[in-house]
Amino acid sequence: MGYVARSKERYNNEVIKSLQEKFNYKTVMEVPRLLKICINQGVGAATQDKKLVDAALSEMSIIAGQKAVPTKAKTSISNFKLREDMTIGARVTLRKERMYEFLDRFVNVALPRVRDFKGINDKSFDGRGNYTVGITEQIIFPEIDIDKVNKITGMDITFVTTAKTDAEAYELLKGLGLPFKNNNVNNN
Repeated sequence: MGYVARSKERYNNEVIKSLQEKFNYKTVMEVPRLLKICINQGVGAATQDKKLVDAALSEMSIIAGQKAVPTKAKTSISNFKLREDMTIGARVTLRKERMYEFLDRFVNVALPRVRDFKGINDKSFDGRGNYTVGITEQIIFPEIDIDKVNKITGMDITFVTTAKTDAEAYELLKGLGLPFKNNNVNNN
């Protein structure tokens, strides 16, 4: 059959059963699942130095294992010396096997490398079952060579799920291994 990522195996063998028991789903198709992981990095100093965007694109491609796409400014803002269609960031959308591979590396390798790590915030749900976590340094990923980094930048990682509520998404992501600080989420 081939290689299956640990997080996908965990979802199929453990998470589906535990979510079915907790939320009383009638069928397996009702159980929420992870659709995609979106990684976004804005490079604010890109208006002064174009090489920063190229570095961000190459670093993001290395981290995600997939080619990053440049993001462009939609409007011009003269106070920031920003022109329309100027490249100001990078983004990647991961799905299927690459998504599970990235999730596994993020939880088991990258997050433990964060200094003074006590868990990720459980209040970053958007009300529709999606979760976003901000990373302050790209050097927590072992793929990045610290000697070649010319500027430390952060990124946003969004986990898009099929969950209808934040509580369902919280249980799904906790089951997939995301280390949350607290063990409760509001059912707003």
